[in-house]
Amino acid sequence: MNDSSYYVPSAAMVIVLLLKGRAVLRAWRDPLLRSVYALLLLSVLVFFFAAPPTIAWVNRVTAVPNFSAPLVYCLLSAFSASCLVLIINWRGGPPEAARRASRRWIAGYAVVIVATAALFVLGDAPEQRLRDFDTHYANTPFIREMIVLYLVALTVSNIAMNMVCWPWALQVRGWLRVGLLVIVAGFFCNIAFAATKLTAVVARWNGENLDYLSTYVAPAMAAAAEVVTAAGFCIPLAFQRVGDVWSTWSTYRSLSPLWRELAPLSDHGDRTVRIAWWSPAELQVTQRESDIHDGMLSLYPYFDPTVRTRAYEAARTAGSAPDAARAEADAAMVTAALRARAADPEGTVISAAAAGNDGPPSAAEGPRDLVAMSHALRRSPVVAAVREGAVAW
Repeated sequence: MNDSSYYVPSAAMVIVLLLKGRAVLRAWRDPLLRSVYALLLLSVLVFFFAAPPTIAWVNRVTAVPNFSAPLVYCLLSAFSASCLVLIINWRGGPPEAARRASRRWIAGYAVVIVATAALFVLGDAPEQRLRDFDTHYANTPFIREMIVLYLVALTVSNIAMNMVCWPWALQVRGWLRVGLLVIVAGFFCNIAFAATKLTAVVARWNGENLDYLSTYVAPAMAAAAEVVTAAGFCIPLAFQRVGDVWSTWSTYRSLSPLWRELAPLSDHGDRTVRIAWWSPAELQVTQRESDIHDGMLSLYPYFDPTVRTRAYEAARTAGSAPDAARAEADAAMVTAALRARAADPEGTVISAAAAGNDGPPSAAEGPRDLVAMSHALRRSPVVAAVREGAVAW
């Protein structure tokens, strides 16, 4: 990897961080969102501080040769812990058990981070090495142990992650499975990174030179691992949101036939604000459902329970399931009420209902499935018969 290549994945992660930041601030108490944000943030920091120009800058600012080495190793250890905490919170289970497991992994990697810093202080690494620190100091006391410690810690976390993710991926479906399989691939890249680094270090112990594995091959594996792993965590969350939005808009479109029938009956005269077309899908659906309920309320004096009962029986006779038959019956009653209202331009029925203080439908009737009613308005032969007046209901 050249110097600028380290900043490309870092910039990509920054964009994701900015996109996720608002959601995290809104639900900061959600441990899953916090874990995702921590992982993305640590991904940014790892790539940024692992870039040779940044390494040189940090060493110069701190006036400590190779200060960047333990800094990057500590960030990698923190990244490993954040991955484990995220997968624990993502998989779910009893909250207290998840908190205990998270605390154990955080404590374990906190010890690794402290030990990394202590070993660097005890060791002697006076010559700045921007790209080949691991192999150059592979035989230096304490520095050698520091290098092995971070590689072993990284490998342990990746093996643990794959032991959790792989069986879980076999149990689930959809975007969650895709995300888990991508995560597994990312952690295999991380294991390969650690193995490549360790191979080069062991070669130095045996008097051989395989430095190119550590200097050129391993960084490319690390970049692939970080990007793939972060993508694996983001895929299910992002596509779940896309799926939710798609489902909401599908509901909005499905309500169209019923809304077109009833919206003209809604009284919007006292509504000072209408929902803009660019408003969130959930708000649009709520508005449409409100219009439908207002229209049904204005039709209430024209509702004929007899029509509903006969329509239900006709739908059941035609082979409809009970829930579908109830939706067809409700749609048929609405259609008959619309015909009755059109035949009563003077509003005689409404005036009589008002004089008699007739209230709205009782709660005993239960909630109506508006989407199923809308579907029945468009496709049910029972509703079509009521609309055309083909049967005396």
